[in-house]
Amino acid sequence: MKNYKILISGLLLLLVAACGDYNKVLQSTDTEYKYKKAVDYYKTKEYAKAIGLFTDLVRIYRGTSKADDIYYYFAKSHMGQRDYLMAGHFFKNLVKEYPRSDYAEESQYMIGYCFYLDSPKPRLDQTTSQQAIDALQFFINIYPSSSRVEEARRIIDELKDKLVYKSYLSGKLYFDLGQYKAAVISLNNSLKEYPQTKYREELSFMLLEAKYRLGINSVEEKRVERLNMALDEYFAFADEFPKSKYIKTANKYYKTLAKTLNYKEEVEEKNN
Repeated sequence: MKNYKILISGLLLLLVAACGDYNKVLQSTDTEYKYKKAVDYYKTKEYAKAIGLFTDLVRIYRGTSKADDIYYYFAKSHMGQRDYLMAGHFFKNLVKEYPRSDYAEESQYMIGYCFYLDSPKPRLDQTTSQQAIDALQFFINIYPSSSRVEEARRIIDELKDKLVYKSYLSGKLYFDLGQYKAAVISLNNSLKEYPQTKYREELSFMLLEAKYRLGINSVEEKRVERLNMALDEYFAFADEFPKSKYIKTANKYYKTLAKTLNYKEEVEEKNN
């Protein structure tokens, strides 16, 4: 117990001393020294301390040859703190104020990458994901020969799939609530905007199912038209995904639709 108390006391003294040293740096008027210590804190992953110093240094060095270095480390320190919103903000400022900086290319990429890291789960609002896509596409347009282009494209594809999945979940929610008309609109938009998505089969089947339900449950004056739309959707689905895991269910929908509409052509039994 005595040794434990001695250890705790020792650690507290070290903490107080460390805080004292940091306060001395923070209050120092030697800007070169303060800059060196800020970079040191960044390199040792003491990001909160680095941010405290860079906050002063940004103002002091604005317009000088060292300003872009400070913006860069300031942004990177915020990334270390996982404050991607602020990190992206300072990367954006760097590019805007110092477009010819050695950090300009990386910073332009990092603007989009910060939005990507801040992108929420698919069920939540995806504004940040779209901002990431736009920023990364802008980076590709500006620096088409950059070594980061391949990674930027991979992230864009990943984010697009997230947007499609968000739409898929929205369509499913409408479907589960029995709002088939809204489901059809949502799913159609997803397939139109992202035709190459990996969720295409699921989206296409859900669209067929939504149109089928919409037609079957429709008011009399719109029923035939909507059933025919569901029938067309079946043919499109069966043509594109003849070996789909959903094809048996799709064929059942077809038989009901064909019978209801007195449609003569029979579905191919090989798909059953």
